[in-house]
Amino acid sequence: MTFKALLATQDGKTVSTRVVDMSEQDLMPGDVSIAVDYSTVNYKDALAISGRTDVIKTFPLIPGIDLAGTVEASSYPGIAVGDRVVVNSWGLSQTHHGGYAQRARVKGDWVVKLPEVFSTWDAMAIGTAGYTAMLSVLALEHGGITPDRGDIIVTGANGGVGSIAIALLSDLGYRVIASTGRLQESQYLRDLGAAEILDRKTLSEAGAPIARERWAGAVDSVGSRTLANLLAQTKYRGVVTACGLAQGLDLPASVLPFILRNVTLAGIDSVNAPQHVRVEAWSRLARDLDLAKLARTTQVIGLADVPAIVGRIFEGQVRGRTVVDVNA
Repeated sequence: MTFKALLATQDGKTVSTRVVDMSEQDLMPGDVSIAVDYSTVNYKDALAISGRTDVIKTFPLIPGIDLAGTVEASSYPGIAVGDRVVVNSWGLSQTHHGGYAQRARVKGDWVVKLPEVFSTWDAMAIGTAGYTAMLSVLALEHGGITPDRGDIIVTGANGGVGSIAIALLSDLGYRVIASTGRLQESQYLRDLGAAEILDRKTLSEAGAPIARERWAGAVDSVGSRTLANLLAQTKYRGVVTACGLAQGLDLPASVLPFILRNVTLAGIDSVNAPQHVRVEAWSRLARDLDLAKLARTTQVIGLADVPAIVGRIFEGQVRGRTVVDVNA
């Protein structure tokens, strides 16, 4: 049996992709085989396909850090034929074939059974971006940040993590400030639940090491000076979560927010998070995420359309989530 896949190859430092026919024998070892319905395009996927960073460690490789589908074969305890499942990150698109294919074979301990409320389409409309947003919300809660403590600011608000973080936080009762460079899309952010829109320029330039207290917490996918400014303006005993580096991987900050205001900087790792953390995140998404809001954040493309959308992601032209129908 053959299946379609988007295969990445490398010539020198140039990474290229094309849709090819592959066979079951081309899949990598694993104890769960999955008929894939959907994947998605995250910022990390764009980095992998473009070759801007060395996300892919071995070539040729099927990219795609997410996949959702139905189990076709399993020797892993607790995962059975017919189960609807989701796989996020782990080695996908780095050392193991990823989600941009109609078939996948993966390690059983990478697999999470989908909550009943979610279809496989919903799972990829959420994807690593939404799962990361939920991990960020859990970190805020773990740090004691409740809605009565004050505002939560979400940076990169028009992106996947930002869009779903706004939807989650607003429905949980938080007042959300959305930081974006696309002020023309403010209504989209308000529809998701943002109470206030902030131009990202106010956070992206060099700022004071400590400044006026403005928010109780933050969900940041930008890094660099933006993250430094978030920390400088966080209230006493506030929590800032960091899950991205769209502006840069540096952190030109001061220790003052930590020692004068007892601010917590919580790192969010979606790649190697243990299974029980993933199950908790997906369970909370099933309980707390408004599927109508999720649908408003999402567009659908085919497998062959993936490379074309990468440039638009880097130019900041893609809003919300992009689901890949691998069978289209």
